[in-house]
Amino acid sequence: MTTPDVLELDAIGTRWRIDADQPLAPHADGIAALIDAYDRAWSRFRDDSLVARIAREGGAHPLPAAGERLLGLYDALHELTAGAVTPLVGAALEHHGYDAGYALTPRPGPPPAVADWRTAVRWDATTLHADAPVLLDVGAAGKGQLVDLVGALLVERGVASFVVDAGGDLLRRAPAEAGPLRVALEHPGDPSQAIGVVEIGHGALAASAVNRRAWADRHHVLDGRDGRPTGEVVATWAVADEALLADGLATALFFVGPEELATRFPCAGVRLLASGRAEWSSRWPGELFLAGR
Repeated sequence: MTTPDVLELDAIGTRWRIDADQPLAPHADGIAALIDAYDRAWSRFRDDSLVARIAREGGAHPLPAAGERLLGLYDALHELTAGAVTPLVGAALEHHGYDAGYALTPRPGPPPAVADWRTAVRWDATTLHADAPVLLDVGAAGKGQLVDLVGALLVERGVASFVVDAGGDLLRRAPAEAGPLRVALEHPGDPSQAIGVVEIGHGALAASAVNRRAWADRHHVLDGRDGRPTGEVVATWAVADEALLADGLATALFFVGPEELATRFPCAGVRLLASGRAEWSSRWPGELFLAGR
């Protein structure tokens, strides 16, 4: 008989909780090392990361493991959103105050122009190259990929049934007989209320909201076409087979409707508009309590 267990930790600026059908202590060091290695590659908040080196030097650098998948998804999302989703918003985020020191004080004037993703960066299976120094920010999909990597480590080590939850990015692996996991969709204006529920079987859920990282009159979801915070959509949720895809699509939902997204990717989505109305894809696996469409 298996013994359920819970592992909690703080990493990459958020709270992690892992629930599994067997003890997790033997895997804690491996999980921590995996998260640290990913952070050393992709964090724009530490001086020793790959991202920091590219921001200082540009040039060619070894591409981290799984980097080709991450950047490939950004390619697809950049095209789908006509340039609104791009990992080249790092300098604009710093301008708005979301910098390595968490100043949260916007700088005067307009944000700097966002470099063109189609020309500023290129990569192959082993190498990432930037023609000039540029500050990457992979926050739109990177946390989801890290959740997937932690899940893959658990599977590799024989943990068959688990939930990895990293601050709203959730991956569940469970046999069909376990039944679905019901998750409430938190109202961004009132955490005590839910706008609906979703059922997750063997898959992933990602959520994004403008109230989660907000300061002054700014927030962290920027439109890569002008470097400014978005305004029409206040919260999104995306369901997919893997957390990388769900995380990226939750960001894309700020710029593309759920039904259009579902025609391009195997997913379902919901977005809450600033007007209070909701939009959702027809195959949403759950219920919504708001008027929509």
